[in-house]
Amino acid sequence: MKSFPAFVLGLALALPATATFAQDDTLVIGRSASTNALDPGFLREAATIVDNIFDTMVMRDEDMKLVPGLATGWTSIDDTTWEFTLREGVTFHNGEPFDAEAVKFSLDRVLNPDNKAPTISYIRTIASVEVVDPMTVRITTAEPDPLLPTRMSRYPAYIVPPKYIAEHGREHFANNPVGTGAYTFVDFVPDERVTLEANPDYWRGQPDIKTVIWRPIPDATARITSLITGEVGLIEDVPVDLVPLLQQSPDADLVQVENGGLTIYLGLRMDKAPLDNVKVRQALNHAIDRVSITENLLGGLATPKGTQVGAADFGYLDVPVPEFDPELSRQLLAEAGFADGFEITMQSSFRYMKNAEVAQTIAQGFEDIGLDVNQETMEWSVYTQTVPFEGPIYMLGWGSTQTLDADAAIYAIMKSGEPYSGARIDALDALLDQSRSTVDPEARAAILQEVQEVAAEQVPLITLYQEDKLMGKAPNVTFDGRADARIPVFTITMD
Repeated sequence: MKSFPAFVLGLALALPATATFAQDDTLVIGRSASTNALDPGFLREAATIVDNIFDTMVMRDEDMKLVPGLATGWTSIDDTTWEFTLREGVTFHNGEPFDAEAVKFSLDRVLNPDNKAPTISYIRTIASVEVVDPMTVRITTAEPDPLLPTRMSRYPAYIVPPKYIAEHGREHFANNPVGTGAYTFVDFVPDERVTLEANPDYWRGQPDIKTVIWRPIPDATARITSLITGEVGLIEDVPVDLVPLLQQSPDADLVQVENGGLTIYLGLRMDKAPLDNVKVRQALNHAIDRVSITENLLGGLATPKGTQVGAADFGYLDVPVPEFDPELSRQLLAEAGFADGFEITMQSSFRYMKNAEVAQTIAQGFEDIGLDVNQETMEWSVYTQTVPFEGPIYMLGWGSTQTLDADAAIYAIMKSGEPYSGARIDALDALLDQSRSTVDPEARAAILQEVQEVAAEQVPLITLYQEDKLMGKAPNVTFDGRADARIPVFTITMD
Protein backbone atom coordinates (compact mmCIF):
# COMPACT_ATOMS: atom_id res chain seq x y z
CA MET A 1 0.00 0.00 0.00
CA LYS A 2 1.26 3.42 -0.86
CA SER A 3 2.10 5.89 1.88
CA PHE A 4 -0.13 8.85 2.59
CA PRO A 5 1.01 12.47 2.33
CA ALA A 6 3.38 13.42 5.13
CA PHE A 7 1.87 16.86 5.66
CA VAL A 8 -1.55 15.32 6.28
CA LEU A 9 -0.13 12.91 8.84
CA GLY A 10 1.63 15.80 10.52
CA LEU A 11 -1.61 17.68 10.70
CA ALA A 12 -3.37 14.69 12.17
CA LEU A 13 -0.80 14.22 14.88
CA ALA A 14 -0.60 17.90 15.71
CA LEU A 15 -4.28 18.47 16.34
CA PRO A 16 -5.82 17.50 19.69
CA ALA A 17 -8.39 14.74 19.83
CA THR A 18 -11.00 17.23 21.07
CA ALA A 19 -10.72 19.53 18.06
CA THR A 20 -14.17 20.26 16.64
CA PHE A 21 -15.74 23.14 14.82
CA ALA A 22 -19.25 21.78 14.29
CA GLN A 23 -22.19 22.37 16.62
CA ASP A 24 -23.16 19.51 18.89
CA ASP A 25 -26.53 19.01 17.20
CA THR A 26 -25.21 19.34 13.64
CA LEU A 27 -23.65 16.60 11.54
CA VAL A 28 -21.61 17.72 8.54
CA ILE A 29 -21.02 15.00 5.96
CA GLY A 30 -18.22 15.35 3.41
CA ARG A 31 -19.02 13.89 0.01
CA SER A 32 -16.66 13.08 -2.84
CA ALA A 33 -19.07 14.35 -5.51
CA SER A 34 -21.39 17.30 -5.90
CA THR A 35 -25.13 16.88 -5.95
CA ASN A 36 -26.85 17.79 -9.21
CA ALA A 37 -30.53 17.53 -8.31
CA LEU A 38 -32.78 16.13 -5.59
CA ASP A 39 -35.72 14.63 -7.46
CA PRO A 40 -35.73 10.95 -6.39
CA GLY A 41 -37.60 9.82 -9.49
CA PHE A 42 -35.01 11.13 -11.93
CA LEU A 43 -31.67 10.57 -10.22
CA ARG A 44 -28.45 10.18 -12.15
CA GLU A 45 -26.44 9.64 -8.96
CA ALA A 46 -26.63 7.77 -5.67
CA ALA A 47 -29.75 8.34 -3.58
CA THR A 48 -27.71 9.13 -0.46
CA ILE A 49 -29.21 12.54 0.26
CA VAL A 50 -32.77 12.03 -0.99
CA ASP A 51 -32.93 8.89 1.14
CA ASN A 52 -33.15 11.22 4.13
CA ILE A 53 -35.80 13.54 2.65
CA PHE A 54 -38.19 10.95 1.24
CA ASP A 55 -39.67 7.63 2.31
CA THR A 56 -40.63 4.49 0.43
CA MET A 57 -43.59 2.22 1.12
CA VAL A 58 -41.21 -0.59 2.08
CA MET A 59 -37.94 -0.19 3.99
CA ARG A 60 -34.96 -2.33 5.00
CA ASP A 61 -33.83 -2.65 8.60
CA GLU A 62 -30.20 -3.02 9.72
CA ASP A 63 -30.35 -6.76 8.96
CA MET A 64 -31.49 -5.93 5.39
CA LYS A 65 -34.95 -7.43 5.99
CA LEU A 66 -37.94 -5.80 4.34
CA VAL A 67 -40.09 -3.96 6.90
CA PRO A 68 -43.07 -1.58 6.73
CA GLY A 69 -42.43 2.01 5.71
CA LEU A 70 -45.15 4.26 4.37
CA ALA A 71 -47.09 1.04 3.87
CA THR A 72 -48.01 -0.91 6.99
CA GLY A 73 -48.44 -4.11 5.01
CA TRP A 74 -48.68 -5.63 1.55
CA THR A 75 -50.37 -8.71 0.10
CA SER A 76 -50.08 -10.63 -3.14
CA ILE A 77 -53.66 -10.92 -4.40
CA ASP A 78 -52.71 -12.96 -7.44
CA ASP A 79 -49.62 -13.61 -9.58
CA THR A 80 -49.58 -10.07 -10.98
CA THR A 81 -51.36 -7.96 -8.34
CA TRP A 82 -50.06 -6.54 -5.08
CA GLU A 83 -52.10 -4.51 -2.61
CA PHE A 84 -50.46 -2.08 -0.17
CA THR A 85 -52.15 -0.73 2.95
CA LEU A 86 -50.83 2.75 3.66
CA ARG A 87 -49.85 4.37 6.93
CA GLU A 88 -52.40 6.88 8.17
CA GLY A 89 -51.61 10.29 9.62
CA VAL A 90 -48.45 10.93 7.58
CA THR A 91 -48.01 14.31 5.90
CA PHE A 92 -45.44 15.76 3.55
CA HIS A 93 -43.15 18.47 4.89
CA ASN A 94 -45.43 21.15 3.39
CA GLY A 95 -48.51 19.76 5.13
CA GLU A 96 -49.87 17.97 2.07
CA PRO A 97 -51.42 14.62 3.10
CA PHE A 98 -49.78 11.35 2.14
CA ASP A 99 -52.27 8.97 0.52
CA ALA A 100 -52.84 6.52 -2.31
CA GLU A 101 -53.03 9.32 -4.88
CA ALA A 102 -49.48 10.34 -3.93
CA VAL A 103 -48.26 6.78 -4.43
CA LYS A 104 -49.91 6.53 -7.83
CA PHE A 105 -48.55 9.91 -8.93
CA SER A 106 -45.02 9.07 -7.74
CA LEU A 107 -44.83 5.82 -9.69
CA ASP A 108 -46.73 6.99 -12.78
CA ARG A 109 -44.40 9.96 -13.35
CA VAL A 110 -41.40 7.61 -13.57
CA LEU A 111 -43.25 5.05 -15.71
CA ASN A 112 -44.43 7.69 -18.20
CA PRO A 113 -42.12 7.20 -21.21
CA ASP A 114 -42.50 10.85 -22.15
CA ASN A 115 -40.62 11.82 -18.98
CA LYS A 116 -37.60 9.68 -19.94
CA ALA A 117 -36.72 8.80 -16.35
CA PRO A 118 -33.23 7.25 -16.20
CA THR A 119 -34.40 5.05 -13.30
CA ILE A 120 -37.39 3.50 -15.07
CA SER A 121 -35.77 0.07 -15.44
CA TYR A 122 -36.14 -0.62 -11.71
CA ILE A 123 -39.95 -0.47 -11.85
CA ARG A 124 -40.60 -1.19 -15.52
CA THR A 125 -42.48 -4.39 -14.61
CA ILE A 126 -45.39 -2.27 -13.32
CA ALA A 127 -48.34 -2.15 -15.74
CA SER A 128 -50.68 0.01 -13.67
CA VAL A 129 -51.17 1.66 -10.28
CA GLU A 130 -54.75 1.83 -8.98
CA VAL A 131 -56.17 3.81 -6.07
CA VAL A 132 -58.54 1.47 -4.20
CA ASP A 133 -59.36 3.97 -1.47
CA PRO A 134 -57.43 6.85 0.14
CA MET A 135 -55.19 4.48 2.12
CA THR A 136 -55.03 1.47 -0.20
CA VAL A 137 -53.17 1.15 -3.48
CA ARG A 138 -53.07 -1.76 -5.88
CA ILE A 139 -50.10 -2.34 -8.20
CA THR A 140 -50.45 -4.64 -11.20
CA THR A 141 -47.41 -5.94 -13.05
CA ALA A 142 -47.28 -6.96 -16.70
CA GLU A 143 -46.00 -10.38 -15.69
CA PRO A 144 -45.59 -12.04 -12.29
CA ASP A 145 -42.94 -10.06 -10.40
CA PRO A 146 -41.78 -11.57 -7.10
CA LEU A 147 -39.54 -8.55 -6.51
CA LEU A 148 -42.29 -5.95 -6.43
CA PRO A 149 -42.07 -5.33 -2.64
CA THR A 150 -38.30 -5.05 -2.96
CA ARG A 151 -38.68 -2.56 -5.81
CA MET A 152 -40.82 -0.44 -3.51
CA SER A 153 -37.93 -0.15 -1.02
CA ARG A 154 -35.53 1.93 -3.14
CA TYR A 155 -35.39 4.67 -5.72
CA PRO A 156 -37.24 5.58 -7.83
CA ALA A 157 -40.10 4.45 -5.56
CA TYR A 158 -39.80 7.35 -3.12
CA ILE A 159 -43.18 9.00 -2.61
CA VAL A 160 -43.45 12.65 -3.69
CA PRO A 161 -46.21 15.27 -3.21
CA PRO A 162 -48.50 15.59 -6.28
CA LYS A 163 -50.01 18.98 -5.48
CA TYR A 164 -46.66 20.61 -4.71
CA ILE A 165 -45.13 19.39 -7.98
CA ALA A 166 -48.23 20.36 -9.97
CA GLU A 167 -48.05 23.86 -8.52
CA HIS A 168 -44.30 24.47 -8.82
CA GLY A 169 -43.13 22.17 -11.62
CA ARG A 170 -40.52 19.43 -11.81
CA GLU A 171 -37.50 21.70 -12.14
CA HIS A 172 -38.40 23.64 -9.01
CA PHE A 173 -39.05 20.40 -7.14
CA ALA A 174 -35.63 19.02 -8.10
CA ASN A 175 -33.99 21.97 -6.34
CA ASN A 176 -36.55 22.42 -3.53
CA PRO A 177 -37.68 18.91 -2.59
CA VAL A 178 -40.55 18.08 -0.26
CA GLY A 179 -40.95 14.58 1.14
CA THR A 180 -42.25 12.70 4.18
CA GLY A 181 -38.80 11.73 5.47
CA ALA A 182 -36.83 12.27 8.65
CA TYR A 183 -35.30 15.51 7.36
CA THR A 184 -36.79 18.57 5.69
CA PHE A 185 -35.06 20.54 2.99
CA VAL A 186 -33.47 23.89 3.93
CA ASP A 187 -31.22 24.90 1.05
CA PHE A 188 -29.25 23.60 -1.91
CA VAL A 189 -26.25 25.56 -3.15
CA PRO A 190 -24.71 23.63 -6.07
CA ASP A 191 -21.09 22.63 -5.48
CA GLU A 192 -21.31 24.01 -1.93
CA ARG A 193 -23.88 22.31 0.29
CA VAL A 194 -27.27 20.72 0.88
CA THR A 195 -28.75 21.56 4.29
CA LEU A 196 -31.49 19.54 5.97
CA GLU A 197 -33.30 20.01 9.29
CA ALA A 198 -34.86 17.33 11.49
CA ASN A 199 -38.56 16.77 10.86
CA PRO A 200 -40.19 17.20 14.30
CA ASP A 201 -43.36 15.47 13.07
CA TYR A 202 -41.66 12.46 11.49
CA TRP A 203 -43.85 9.36 11.79
CA ARG A 204 -40.98 7.28 13.21
CA GLY A 205 -40.14 9.89 15.85
CA GLN A 206 -38.00 13.01 15.91
CA PRO A 207 -34.36 12.47 14.81
CA ASP A 208 -31.57 12.96 17.37
CA ILE A 209 -29.42 15.03 15.03
CA LYS A 210 -31.07 18.39 14.40
CA THR A 211 -29.19 19.57 11.32
CA VAL A 212 -27.30 17.69 8.64
CA ILE A 213 -25.16 19.46 6.06
CA TRP A 214 -23.88 17.57 3.02
CA ARG A 215 -20.74 19.22 1.68
CA PRO A 216 -19.02 18.24 -1.56
CA ILE A 217 -15.28 17.93 -0.95
CA PRO A 218 -13.98 16.29 -4.14
CA ASP A 219 -10.32 16.41 -3.13
CA ALA A 220 -9.63 13.33 -1.02
CA THR A 221 -6.89 14.89 1.09
CA ALA A 222 -9.09 17.87 1.88
CA ARG A 223 -11.90 15.51 2.82
CA ILE A 224 -9.70 13.58 5.25
CA THR A 225 -8.27 16.78 6.70
CA SER A 226 -11.77 18.17 7.27
CA LEU A 227 -12.64 15.07 9.27
CA ILE A 228 -9.49 15.16 11.40
CA THR A 229 -9.90 18.86 12.18
CA GLY A 230 -13.53 18.38 13.17
CA GLU A 231 -15.02 20.44 10.36
CA VAL A 232 -17.04 17.38 9.31
CA GLY A 233 -18.19 14.40 11.32
CA LEU A 234 -18.55 11.83 8.56
CA ILE A 235 -16.98 11.42 5.13
CA GLU A 236 -17.68 9.19 2.15
CA ASP A 237 -15.20 7.45 -0.11
CA VAL A 238 -11.96 7.23 1.82
CA PRO A 239 -9.10 6.74 -0.68
CA VAL A 240 -6.99 3.64 -0.35
CA ASP A 241 -3.83 5.66 0.23
CA LEU A 242 -5.33 7.40 3.25
CA VAL A 243 -6.77 4.41 5.08
CA PRO A 244 -3.72 4.15 7.39
CA LEU A 245 -4.18 7.78 8.35
CA LEU A 246 -7.64 7.14 9.74
CA GLN A 247 -6.46 3.97 11.46
CA GLN A 248 -3.67 5.87 13.25
CA SER A 249 -5.45 9.13 14.02
CA PRO A 250 -7.11 9.57 17.45
CA ASP A 251 -9.47 12.08 15.83
CA ALA A 252 -11.06 9.78 13.26
CA ASP A 253 -12.23 6.21 12.76
CA LEU A 254 -12.36 4.09 9.62
CA VAL A 255 -15.76 2.65 8.72
CA GLN A 256 -15.27 -0.37 6.45
CA VAL A 257 -17.99 -2.58 4.99
CA GLU A 258 -16.33 -5.44 3.13
CA ASN A 259 -17.78 -5.81 -0.38
CA GLY A 260 -20.24 -3.10 0.58
CA GLY A 261 -19.30 -0.80 -2.26
CA LEU A 262 -20.06 -0.67 -5.94
CA THR A 263 -18.94 -3.23 -8.49
CA ILE A 264 -16.81 -1.40 -11.05
CA TYR A 265 -17.09 -2.39 -14.69
CA LEU A 266 -16.41 -1.26 -18.23
CA GLY A 267 -19.56 -0.64 -20.20
CA LEU A 268 -19.33 -1.58 -23.88
CA ARG A 269 -21.41 0.02 -26.62
CA MET A 270 -22.16 -3.05 -28.70
CA ASP A 271 -23.93 -0.90 -31.29
CA LYS A 272 -20.53 0.50 -32.26
CA ALA A 273 -17.92 -1.52 -34.17
CA PRO A 274 -15.73 -3.32 -33.33
CA LEU A 275 -17.43 -4.01 -29.99
CA ASP A 276 -20.21 -5.80 -31.82
CA ASN A 277 -17.69 -8.63 -32.29
CA VAL A 278 -17.69 -11.08 -29.38
CA LYS A 279 -14.04 -12.02 -29.91
CA VAL A 280 -13.04 -8.37 -29.52
CA ARG A 281 -14.99 -8.13 -26.26
CA GLN A 282 -13.39 -11.36 -25.03
CA ALA A 283 -9.96 -10.02 -25.97
CA LEU A 284 -10.49 -6.91 -23.87
CA ASN A 285 -11.76 -9.03 -20.99
CA HIS A 286 -8.50 -11.02 -20.85
CA ALA A 287 -6.25 -7.96 -21.23
CA ILE A 288 -6.96 -6.70 -17.68
CA ASP A 289 -4.93 -7.81 -14.66
CA ARG A 290 -7.64 -7.50 -12.01
CA VAL A 291 -5.55 -9.10 -9.27
CA SER A 292 -2.70 -6.64 -9.76
CA ILE A 293 -5.10 -3.69 -9.83
CA THR A 294 -6.88 -4.65 -6.62
CA GLU A 295 -3.73 -5.63 -4.72
CA ASN A 296 -1.27 -2.99 -5.91
CA LEU A 297 -3.44 0.00 -6.77
CA LEU A 298 -6.34 -0.54 -4.37
CA GLY A 299 -4.41 -2.00 -1.44
CA GLY A 300 -6.56 -5.12 -1.16
CA LEU A 301 -9.66 -3.03 -0.41
CA ALA A 302 -11.52 -4.41 -3.42
CA THR A 303 -12.22 -7.92 -4.67
CA PRO A 304 -11.72 -9.10 -8.29
CA LYS A 305 -14.98 -10.42 -9.71
CA GLY A 306 -16.28 -12.43 -12.62
CA THR A 307 -19.91 -11.36 -12.24
CA GLN A 308 -21.76 -8.14 -11.51
CA VAL A 309 -23.91 -9.99 -8.97
CA GLY A 310 -22.92 -9.70 -5.32
CA ALA A 311 -22.19 -12.78 -3.24
CA ALA A 312 -25.07 -11.91 -0.89
CA ASP A 313 -27.55 -11.42 -3.74
CA PHE A 314 -30.31 -13.85 -4.59
CA GLY A 315 -29.33 -15.67 -7.79
CA TYR A 316 -25.56 -15.29 -7.30
CA LEU A 317 -23.27 -17.57 -9.29
CA ASP A 318 -19.60 -17.87 -8.40
CA VAL A 319 -18.24 -17.00 -11.83
CA PRO A 320 -14.43 -17.33 -12.03
CA VAL A 321 -12.48 -14.11 -12.46
CA PRO A 322 -11.31 -13.91 -16.11
CA GLU A 323 -7.65 -14.83 -16.45
CA PHE A 324 -5.16 -12.14 -17.35
CA ASP A 325 -3.81 -13.52 -20.63
CA PRO A 326 -2.49 -10.92 -23.12
CA GLU A 327 -1.41 -13.62 -25.54
CA LEU A 328 -4.94 -14.99 -25.67
CA SER A 329 -6.19 -11.43 -26.19
CA ARG A 330 -3.91 -10.96 -29.21
CA GLN A 331 -5.04 -14.31 -30.61
CA LEU A 332 -8.72 -13.36 -30.25
CA LEU A 333 -8.11 -10.00 -31.92
CA ALA A 334 -6.41 -11.74 -34.84
CA GLU A 335 -9.33 -14.16 -35.16
CA ALA A 336 -11.68 -11.17 -35.19
CA GLY A 337 -9.72 -9.59 -38.04
CA PHE A 338 -7.88 -7.01 -35.93
CA ALA A 339 -4.37 -8.44 -35.78
CA ASP A 340 -3.01 -4.88 -35.99
CA GLY A 341 -5.40 -3.59 -33.36
CA PHE A 342 -7.67 -0.55 -33.69
CA GLU A 343 -8.27 2.89 -32.20
CA ILE A 344 -10.92 3.30 -29.51
CA THR A 345 -12.04 5.81 -26.86
CA MET A 346 -12.46 4.96 -23.18
CA GLN A 347 -14.30 7.30 -20.82
CA SER A 348 -13.94 7.46 -17.05
CA SER A 349 -14.41 9.86 -14.14
CA PHE A 350 -12.94 10.58 -10.71
CA ARG A 351 -15.87 9.02 -8.82
CA TYR A 352 -14.47 5.68 -7.65
CA MET A 353 -11.39 4.39 -5.83
CA LYS A 354 -8.33 5.59 -7.75
CA ASN A 355 -10.56 5.83 -10.79
CA ALA A 356 -8.07 7.67 -12.98
CA GLU A 357 -5.14 5.40 -12.11
CA VAL A 358 -7.21 2.27 -12.70
CA ALA A 359 -8.40 3.58 -16.05
CA GLN A 360 -4.83 4.39 -17.06
CA THR A 361 -3.66 0.91 -16.07
CA ILE A 362 -6.46 -0.72 -18.08
CA ALA A 363 -5.72 1.50 -21.08
CA GLN A 364 -2.08 0.47 -20.91
CA GLY A 365 -3.14 -3.19 -20.91
CA PHE A 366 -5.26 -2.56 -23.99
CA GLU A 367 -2.37 -0.84 -25.73
CA ASP A 368 -0.12 -3.78 -24.87
CA ILE A 369 -2.33 -6.01 -27.01
CA GLY A 370 -2.20 -3.58 -29.92
CA LEU A 371 -4.96 -1.03 -29.35
CA ASP A 372 -4.62 2.74 -29.60
CA VAL A 373 -6.66 4.07 -26.67
CA ASN A 374 -7.95 7.62 -26.38
CA GLN A 375 -8.69 8.30 -22.72
CA GLU A 376 -11.31 10.82 -21.68
CA THR A 377 -11.53 11.57 -17.96
CA MET A 378 -14.42 13.78 -16.84
CA GLU A 379 -15.65 15.34 -13.63
CA TRP A 380 -18.49 13.30 -12.19
CA SER A 381 -21.08 16.07 -12.59
CA VAL A 382 -20.31 16.16 -16.32
CA TYR A 383 -19.98 12.40 -16.68
CA THR A 384 -23.45 11.63 -15.32
CA GLN A 385 -25.06 13.93 -17.86
CA THR A 386 -23.80 11.78 -20.76
CA VAL A 387 -26.25 8.92 -20.08
CA PRO A 388 -26.51 6.91 -22.26
CA PHE A 389 -22.75 7.02 -22.41
CA GLU A 390 -21.09 7.71 -25.73
CA GLY A 391 -18.20 5.39 -24.98
CA PRO A 392 -17.71 3.18 -26.79
CA ILE A 393 -15.97 2.02 -23.60
CA TYR A 394 -16.95 3.69 -20.33
CA MET A 395 -16.14 2.97 -16.69
CA LEU A 396 -19.01 2.89 -14.23
CA GLY A 397 -19.88 1.50 -10.81
CA TRP A 398 -23.12 -0.40 -10.18
CA GLY A 399 -24.61 -1.95 -7.08
CA SER A 400 -27.34 -4.30 -5.93
CA THR A 401 -26.82 -3.64 -2.24
CA GLN A 402 -30.22 -1.96 -1.82
CA THR A 403 -32.14 -4.97 -3.11
CA LEU A 404 -29.75 -7.88 -2.51
CA ASP A 405 -31.07 -9.45 -5.69
CA ALA A 406 -29.29 -10.20 -8.95
CA ASP A 407 -31.95 -8.32 -10.92
CA ALA A 408 -30.71 -4.95 -9.65
CA ALA A 409 -27.13 -5.88 -10.47
CA ILE A 410 -27.66 -6.89 -14.08
CA TYR A 411 -30.97 -5.89 -15.69
CA ALA A 412 -30.42 -2.14 -16.04
CA ILE A 413 -26.91 -2.54 -17.46
CA MET A 414 -27.31 -5.68 -19.62
CA LYS A 415 -30.80 -5.38 -21.11
CA SER A 416 -30.96 -3.91 -24.60
CA GLY A 417 -32.42 -0.42 -24.70
CA GLU A 418 -32.10 0.41 -21.02
CA PRO A 419 -30.59 3.89 -20.40
CA TYR A 420 -27.44 2.55 -18.75
CA SER A 421 -26.97 -0.46 -21.01
CA GLY A 422 -24.70 -0.74 -24.02
CA ALA A 423 -25.46 -4.45 -24.46
CA ARG A 424 -27.27 -5.93 -27.46
CA ILE A 425 -27.57 -9.69 -26.91
CA ASP A 426 -30.89 -11.35 -27.72
CA ALA A 427 -30.26 -14.40 -25.51
CA LEU A 428 -29.58 -12.17 -22.51
CA ASP A 429 -32.68 -10.08 -23.20
CA ALA A 430 -34.87 -13.16 -23.23
CA LEU A 431 -33.39 -14.52 -19.99
CA LEU A 432 -33.60 -11.17 -18.21
CA ASP A 433 -37.26 -10.76 -19.12
CA GLN A 434 -37.95 -14.35 -18.12
CA SER A 435 -36.33 -13.80 -14.72
CA ARG A 436 -38.70 -10.91 -14.04
CA SER A 437 -41.80 -13.01 -14.72
CA THR A 438 -40.78 -16.20 -12.89
CA VAL A 439 -42.26 -16.52 -9.40
CA ASP A 440 -40.83 -19.86 -8.29
CA PRO A 441 -37.61 -18.99 -6.38
CA GLU A 442 -35.61 -22.03 -7.53
CA ALA A 443 -36.54 -21.56 -11.17
CA ARG A 444 -35.83 -17.85 -10.97
CA ALA A 445 -32.42 -18.41 -9.35
CA ALA A 446 -31.53 -20.82 -12.14
CA ILE A 447 -32.43 -18.24 -14.78
CA LEU A 448 -30.39 -15.53 -13.07
CA GLN A 449 -27.42 -17.88 -12.89
CA GLU A 450 -27.81 -18.68 -16.58
CA VAL A 451 -27.72 -14.94 -17.28
CA GLN A 452 -24.34 -14.79 -15.56
CA GLU A 453 -23.06 -17.79 -17.54
CA VAL A 454 -24.10 -16.21 -20.84
CA ALA A 455 -22.57 -12.89 -19.77
CA ALA A 456 -19.28 -14.58 -18.90
CA GLU A 457 -19.14 -16.02 -22.42
CA GLN A 458 -20.59 -13.15 -24.46
CA VAL A 459 -19.10 -10.25 -22.42
CA PRO A 460 -21.85 -7.61 -22.69
CA LEU A 461 -19.71 -5.62 -20.27
CA ILE A 462 -16.41 -6.19 -18.47
CA THR A 463 -16.75 -6.74 -14.73
CA LEU A 464 -13.64 -5.61 -12.85
CA TYR A 465 -13.95 -5.70 -9.04
CA GLN A 466 -16.17 -4.81 -6.10
CA GLU A 467 -15.01 -2.08 -3.78
CA ASP A 468 -15.21 -2.23 -0.02
CA LYS A 469 -17.30 0.63 1.32
CA LEU A 470 -14.80 2.93 3.04
CA MET A 471 -15.90 5.88 5.10
CA GLY A 472 -14.51 7.93 7.93
CA LYS A 473 -16.20 9.27 11.06
CA ALA A 474 -15.45 11.32 14.14
CA PRO A 475 -15.07 9.30 17.37
CA ASN A 476 -18.25 10.82 18.80
CA VAL A 477 -20.35 9.66 15.82
CA THR A 478 -21.98 6.24 16.07
CA PHE A 479 -22.32 4.68 12.63
CA ASP A 480 -21.04 1.28 11.50
CA GLY A 481 -22.04 1.50 7.85
CA ARG A 482 -24.69 -0.57 6.14
CA ALA A 483 -24.65 -3.42 3.66
CA ASP A 484 -26.98 -1.42 1.41
CA ALA A 485 -24.56 1.54 1.35
CA ARG A 486 -27.16 3.95 2.69
CA ILE A 487 -26.48 6.73 5.20
CA PRO A 488 -29.77 7.09 7.11
CA VAL A 489 -29.03 10.01 9.44
CA PHE A 490 -32.14 9.10 11.45
CA THR A 491 -30.22 6.07 12.81
CA ILE A 492 -26.97 7.96 13.53
CA THR A 493 -26.21 9.35 16.98
CA MET A 494 -23.58 11.76 18.27
CA ASP A 495 -22.21 11.92 21.82
